[in-house]
Amino acid sequence: MILYFSGTGNSEYAAKRIGKEIGDEVTNLFERIRNHDFSAMRSDRPWVIVSPTYAWRIPRILHAWLEKTALSGSREIYFLMTCGGSIGNAEKYLKKLCSSKNMDFSGCFPLLMPENYIAMFSTPGREEALETIRLAETHIDNAARLIKGGKKFPQSHLTVKDKINSSIVNDIFYPVFVHAKKFYAADSCISCGKCADICPLGNIHMDNGKPVWGKDCTHCMACICRCPKEAIEYGRHSMGLPRYICPK
Repeated sequence: MILYFSGTGNSEYAAKRIGKEIGDEVTNLFERIRNHDFSAMRSDRPWVIVSPTYAWRIPRILHAWLEKTALSGSREIYFLMTCGGSIGNAEKYLKKLCSSKNMDFSGCFPLLMPENYIAMFSTPGREEALETIRLAETHIDNAARLIKGGKKFPQSHLTVKDKINSSIVNDIFYPVFVHAKKFYAADSCISCGKCADICPLGNIHMDNGKPVWGKDCTHCMACICRCPKEAIEYGRHSMGLPRYICPK
């Protein structure tokens, strides 16, 4: 069974492509995470977790969900992480997670996809994004073949920087940067409420027709990138940048 979490569609696209290649069920974890649903799941085929990379590890909300949810049946579990650059030393922490769940870690596959972290970086236009995805598709298919053949993902070469990014930098990044204080809706907001509906943590509510952000934010960028009027901004950084939603 393939389980995925996705804010702007990169991991969703990769998960569905793998599902098609190996003929396996694909499940979106959005509702389970949002509703704190930790009910047990079962699969007789290997588990495949497809996730974005947040500060060189899987998102903490996904990690917490995996910790609390019993996955029965197959003990094999693969991870595929979409990223804008690197997944760092994410594998170290995934191995620990698998060990705590008595599951067999079958590797972590890094997949370069278009950048979506508009809070800090520049996001690509449509044509640039499509070219990045085109290049990624060969790697997605390679990952699918390894899974289908029962082979483990190859281990990535690690640098000292990778180790620091996934440990010290990750620990600092969350409390310092991962908050909703800079999100706001411009006058072009049409009060559709989509941002509130798609927040995986239910962190947005509408007040007098305008979105208001709470303190529970994971920086998935779904609200700012999926706003139909591009009315949401993140401080001054996002102004003028194209919003990114996976175009495939």
